[in-house]
Formats: sequence, structure tokens, C-alpha cells
Amino acid sequence: MKPLKVLQLLPALDSGGVERGTLEIARALVAAGHESVVLSKGGRLVEQLQREGSRHIQRDLGRKSPATFLQYRALRTLFEQERFDVIHARSRLPAWVAWLAWRGMPAHARPHFVTTVHGMHSVSRYSAIMCAGERVIAVSDTVRDFIRTHYPPSRWPHLADERITVIPRGIDPAEFPRDYQPSDEWMARFHTEFPQITGRKVLTLPGRLTRLKGHHDFITLVRTLLSDGLDVVGLIVGGEDPKRPGYAKEIRERVQADGLGERIVFTGHRSDVREIYAISDCVLSLSSTPESFGRTVLEPLAMGRPVVGYAHGGVAEILGELFPHGAVAKGDVAAASRSVRSILAGHAEAVRVNHRFLLGEMQSETLSLYSFFFQNH
Repeated sequence: MKPLKVLQLLPALDSGGVERGTLEIARALVAAGHESVVLSKGGRLVEQLQREGSRHIQRDLGRKSPATFLQYRALRTLFEQERFDVIHARSRLPAWVAWLAWRGMPAHARPHFVTTVHGMHSVSRYSAIMCAGERVIAVSDTVRDFIRTHYPPSRWPHLADERITVIPRGIDPAEFPRDYQPSDEWMARFHTEFPQITGRKVLTLPGRLTRLKGHHDFITLVRTLLSDGLDVVGLIVGGEDPKRPGYAKEIRERVQADGLGERIVFTGHRSDVREIYAISDCVLSLSSTPESFGRTVLEPLAMGRPVVGYAHGGVAEILGELFPHGAVAKGDVAAASRSVRSILAGHAEAVRVNHRFLLGEMQSETLSLYSFFFQNH
């Protein structure tokens, strides 16, 4: 089969799951001998993208303004000049502009149009563009079910089931290896920075300081275990949301009010989460809204570290596959506390080896989907 020329579109290349997935597919395209192009307004990941063999086109299609839609003419010209084989839209506003450009091309000259539904957006005509691809990728069974429920074929005739393909996000086992042990130097540094953890069982809640992540439930859980006589310390690993500084202040004040200043530690944003997972006796996932996937659940589980989480959305899928013992009902802090207690007592079964949520599988399935359009050519 001929090498393909694939364009991925997204608002920016700064950080986040969509950006990470874009780079992972770009890398796979280059490795397979295809031509990889990414269009965004730019960002700190552009340098890495280009270093790994892809080309970047700078256009701002993410600015929420009526003027952004008017870029469809220039985008159509770009499509005609570049003659892409596949256009892959990963975000709503870029998808709209790309679709307007694509729709106006002669059918025989159009590239194939693919979309990925990364999250469970508000249900609206605006969001429906993410279901407009000739093939629609859902990042989990949860997202597929969300599409089926809110964009049924009775109202969206083009969205028959065969157009939706579930391709779960995946991780590289080399990045999060099973039974990983941090270096002695890292251990010494971390214990110096956070001496409160020394000699205690470590519970970790990863994720930015936003209300959805369940920090109040985490504080309650730590307090419950301490009152049961367990010698635990809780790590809250994540940076503050600059748009909501009041919430971070609220959480810190709650910790002090509950007398947990020595037992709950705020690490801030960290680039060494792998090492933190490795020293954690249990990782928590207490999000109040369902995650479309749940990478911060998968990463520690892949390393063999137990996770206790609210079993909804993508988190339920991952726990069901790798560590059913850790699944508890949403909002049931008492059940989460019992699960953590049994894990710390050594009564839980081992975490299963991750064979399903693998980066290599995600990459090969996505490239196979691109190639599907050309199999009969």
C-alpha cells in the first residue's frame, strides 16, 4: 500500500491528553513510512513533534470567535495544495472549520475525514461535529456508549454503529514498567522534600486541583483511616488550576481545619509521577464526574500498584480489566476506605498484567483505520 499523508488538527500543542495522543500517532506514522503533518496554533510540544519527524503547520483554529469559521476557505486551499489522504480532527472548533473546508471540495478530490471523540462534551449541535467523520474513534467503551445514547442514528442517520471504532488510549510499558523501583538518589531527595512520608503507608491522589477530582473525599478517607489507627499519609499530586485559585485555598484550609497538616501533603505539579506511583501503597481515583478514559488509573496499575476508584466512566473499564477489587460506587467514601484498608492489610489479589491498554495497540489500530479507506484501491 502507498505511503499515506495524514493531517491531524487540534487547537494547540502545549500539554494534555489530546496533545499526547496526537504526538503518539504522529510518531507511529513516521515510523511506518507515512508523512505526518499536524496543524495547530503552536505550543511547547512543537519542537518535539518536529524532532520526531513530523511537519507542523501553524494556524489558530481554536479561538472561539465567529472569525475562526471564516478560515475554512484558506483551509480548503491548503487541502487542495497538500493533497492529504486523511484528515483527522481531534477537537470541536478545528473539526468544524476542517469539515466546512472538506465539504466544499469535489467528492473525488476529498481526503478521508476522521474524528476522535476524546471526552463527553455537552450534548449540542456544536459538539455533534465530532461525530461527523467518515470514521469516528471513541477512546473508550464509555465514550462509544455516550455517542450511541446522545447521537442516535434515528436523529443522526450517518452515525451507524459501523462508523464508530473503539480504540482505547494506551501507555508504553517501558515508560511505566511493572514493579518499577525508583533510584536511591530519587528516594533520598523525595524523603528530604517530604519527610512526613517516612515510615508511613502512602496514599496518592493524582490530578490537578479542581473540584471534580474528589479532594474532599480524599481528605475524609485519610481522616477515617487515621481514626482506625492506620499510620497513613496522603499525597495530593497536581498543580493548582490558575482559573480557580479559590478551590486550592479551600482544600488547604480544610486540611488545616481537620488537623491533618502533617498527614496530607501537597506536592504541586510533578514530572516524576512514575516514581511517586512506585512508592505509593495505594493510588486513589475519586472523580465526581466520569472520566472518558482514566490515564492516572492505568499508569499505576500497569506498574502493579493497586488503585481504588469510583467505578464509573473509563475508570470502571480499566479497574474491571486490571483490578476489580479497587472498584467502588461513586461517592461511597466508606467503601473506598474499606478497600484501601484491605489492600494495606495485604488481603487484595494482585493487580493483573495490562495486556489491553497499550500504546502500541492504540497506534497500530489507528493506522489500520487510516489504511482501511485505501484497502480496495
